Amino acid sequence: MSKVIVAMSGGVDSSVAAALLKQQGYDVIGLMLRLWSETGREESNRCCAPDSLALARRVAARLDIPFYVVDAKDLFYSTVVQSFLDGYAQGVTPNPCVICNRQIKWDFLLNHALALGADYLATGHYARKQETEDNRWQLLRATDRSKDQSYVLHVLTQEKLAKALFPVGGYPKTDVRKLAGTFGLPTATRSDSQDLCFLAGEDYREFLRRNAPEIGRPGPILTRDGKILGEHQGLAYYTIGQRKGLGVPSHVPLYVLAKDAATNTLVVGSESELGTRELIAKDINWISGDAPTKSFHAQVKTRYTAREAWAEITPLGVAQPGETFCNFRVCFDSPQRDSTPGQDAVFYDGDLVLGGGTII
Repeated sequence: MSKVIVAMSGGVDSSVAAALLKQQGYDVIGLMLRLWSETGREESNRCCAPDSLALARRVAARLDIPFYVVDAKDLFYSTVVQSFLDGYAQGVTPNPCVICNRQIKWDFLLNHALALGADYLATGHYARKQETEDNRWQLLRATDRSKDQSYVLHVLTQEKLAKALFPVGGYPKTDVRKLAGTFGLPTATRSDSQDLCFLAGEDYREFLRRNAPEIGRPGPILTRDGKILGEHQGLAYYTIGQRKGLGVPSHVPLYVLAKDAATNTLVVGSESELGTRELIAKDINWISGDAPTKSFHAQVKTRYTAREAWAEITPLGVAQPGETFCNFRVCFDSPQRDSTPGQDAVFYDGDLVLGGGTII
C-alpha cells in the first residue's frame, strides 16, 4: 500500500483530496503547516488560523487518518514574506504564491513527507499530471478551467512531479463540494479563500506600511515625455495598469505604465499607451527538463488571473548541459496589459504546462 502525505489547510479541496485517496486505498496521513502570521492577527490567516486547524483535525478524525502539524513559521517568513517585502522595495510586484509553492510546499513539505516514508505528497490544487510513453511526467491544466491552478505549479521538476498527486484536479469545483457532502466532511460548505494568507484579507499596502514603512518614499509622477503631474506616495503602493488612486487630476483616465526604482519615478499615461508586446523572463523552469534551443510559438499567462496570449518565445543564449536556466524573450502577437516585473510568465501548449519563469 502506497503512503501519501496530504497537505491539509482546513479547506474543502484538501479535505476532499484526502477523502478520495483514502477511498482509493492509499495509506493517508494529513499534515498541516503552521505558517507565519503577524502578531495579533493569527486568527485571520486562512491557511493556519485556529479554526482552520480545528477543521482539518475534524476532517482527519472523520476519515480516520493520522494528523500532524509541522512548524514552518520561520522558513515561511524568511522565504515568502521577506521576498514579498524585498520585491516591493525593489520596485517589482512579487508573486508570493509561486515562491511558496517552490520553496515551502514542493521543497520543505515534500522533503518532510519523504522523510516520513511517504511515496507521494498530495495537495488540493486544481491541476492534473500524466505520464508519457517515454516515462516522463507532464503537468496539465485542471478540468475546471475556472479553478485551474497550474500557473503556480510551473515550478515543478520531473523529480517533484513524479511524487505529486492532485486528486481533485479532474473534477469541477461543484462536484468537489458535492463529494465533500457525500463524505460527510465538515468543510463542505466552507467558502474559498481568494487572498494571500499572510495578508489576512486586507489590502497589501497596509501590510507594507506596517512591516516595511521605509519603502514608502514619495517621488514624481511623470508622463512618458517627462511632464511632471504630481507626487506618488511610494512605488510599492502602485501596480502596472492601476487606474484608481493616482491622485492626479486629468481630463482623461490615467493608468500606471511603469515604475522606475532607480529614479523613484511613477510613469502614467492614457489607456492607449498601456501594454507591451515584449518581455524577458529569467530562471525558467522547463517541466520536461529540456530547455528549448530555438524559438517556438505558445500561449503565455503573465498573471494568475490573466488570459493566455499567443507569443513567440526565444532563448537568449544557450543553457549549459544539464541546466534548464537561461533567459527567454517573449514577443506577443498583440500588446498585453498584464506584463509586470516580478510576476511570472507561464507557457502553455493547450492543456500542457511547458514551464515558466520570473518577468524581469
